[in-house]
Amino acid sequence: QVLSLGAEVLPEYKLQVPYIHKWTILHYSLFKAVWDWLILILVIYTAIFTPFTAAFLRHEVKPEAEVPQQGYNFTEPLNVIEFLVDIFFVIDILINFRTTYVNKNDEVVSKPGKIAIHYFKGWFLIDLVAAVPFDLLVANPSSLDVVSIILYLYLNNLYHITKISQTTLIGLLKTARLLRLVRVARKLDRYSEFGAAVLFLLMCTFVLIAHWLACIWYAIGNMERPHLKEDNIGTCWLDNLGTQLHKPYINSYKNGTMVASFNGPTTKDKYVTALYFTFSSLTSVGFGNVSPNTNNEKIFSICVMLIGALMYASIFGNVSAIIQRLYSGTARYHTQMLRVKEFIRFHQIPTPLKQRLEEYFQHAWSYTNGIDMNMVLKGFPECLQADICLHLNRTLLQNCPALSNASQGCLRMLSMRFKTTHAPPGDTLVHTGDLLPALYFITRGSIEILQNNVVVAVLGKGDVFGEIMSYDVRMGKSSATVRALTYCDLHKIGRADLLEVLDSYPEFKESFWNNLDITYSLNA
Repeated sequence: QVLSLGAEVLPEYKLQVPYIHKWTILHYSLFKAVWDWLILILVIYTAIFTPFTAAFLRHEVKPEAEVPQQGYNFTEPLNVIEFLVDIFFVIDILINFRTTYVNKNDEVVSKPGKIAIHYFKGWFLIDLVAAVPFDLLVANPSSLDVVSIILYLYLNNLYHITKISQTTLIGLLKTARLLRLVRVARKLDRYSEFGAAVLFLLMCTFVLIAHWLACIWYAIGNMERPHLKEDNIGTCWLDNLGTQLHKPYINSYKNGTMVASFNGPTTKDKYVTALYFTFSSLTSVGFGNVSPNTNNEKIFSICVMLIGALMYASIFGNVSAIIQRLYSGTARYHTQMLRVKEFIRFHQIPTPLKQRLEEYFQHAWSYTNGIDMNMVLKGFPECLQADICLHLNRTLLQNCPALSNASQGCLRMLSMRFKTTHAPPGDTLVHTGDLLPALYFITRGSIEILQNNVVVAVLGKGDVFGEIMSYDVRMGKSSATVRALTYCDLHKIGRADLLEVLDSYPEFKESFWNNLDITYSLNA
């Protein structure tokens, strides 16, 4: 479940083994999780290399003798990867036709017919367009079926209508794979609660959009050049780049029109410059060393600036929210500390007591990080509260001999009535003459018992102090003062709560009092 990218993973308490038809894959299985991650990697590869290929590797104007053949040229590593991506996307469609899903009633649907209908209504069209092998269709339609031949004829017709070269048309059509990013973005929504993940995804999105815009920026500049006449001087940014790098274009003309371009900047020079321009335009208004010259380039630059303004607002807004979330605990601490100081000032608390108040607040905050456990527990049902309290009090429940014979139900009831107390050194827990409304169990630290300012006992982990309680005996008063020597953790249970539990489980009452060893009885 942790690995899965699926949007509808069943919760653990609902996981049941449904009836699975043959060759059907559970959407929360390990195989599907690994497959989803593989497809995610391929989609990221597609998002990066498909625009780059469409812009930089297919838009070059070359002599007719150098026009590459269409289709998959397996001598090129990039073409091999493109072929594998197409194969994996087709396999993914087949897998999605056999993958279960969760309906509106939180039921796992495994019938192939319902799965197919659900997939047809959902992401099938996007996945199909992303998996169409346009290179293969244009290259060799005779070996394909009737549908593929019809699609091939349609592409050729589109080529004649738009007057776009086949390589350019294939590059544009292959960008349809980017539609899969919509599906990935939907699956990554679950990580929006993690600040670092949101920041990382925003930065990746920013870089990816800058990469796409760089490819478009180059395509616009490359599109402007073929329309230049023989006696014109090139004004697009590519011609200026060639002049700056001392790598000018050498143009070939036919009937007054440029039909090929040789030399010029390398692909690396053009891509780095285009990426530099888009980053500088997205983060500012540019520096002028790479500037738009033609109308199309200026219009595109305006659009890039608008996109940059929106992305700037989005990223910095999220960054501000993440930083605010990181320091929310500190802000709450200072707010609560200010209230304590205002309380001290308003009521004119004397200095010794003031220091004790501030020290106790600082200790309690450092120990609990400002979390009120009682408020947290109130948000859960009682059965879950009991399970949480069992976990929080597990050390006491497992090590106290008096609780060894308690049933599970009795332990659950007891655990919900225990309260945890944290005491810093020097803190007085019980004063002489105080009523004894609770029984205390020490789980960490040391305390001292004082009578007339003389230490009569020192208690530590595992010791118990208080008094034996009964409805027949009135609540006693403390004959000594109890003070913490070190940082202490104590579990206490109130008189009324303890007697209520013992009355609810009478078979446990006698065993409890017989096995309870009160280390120091405070009852005078």
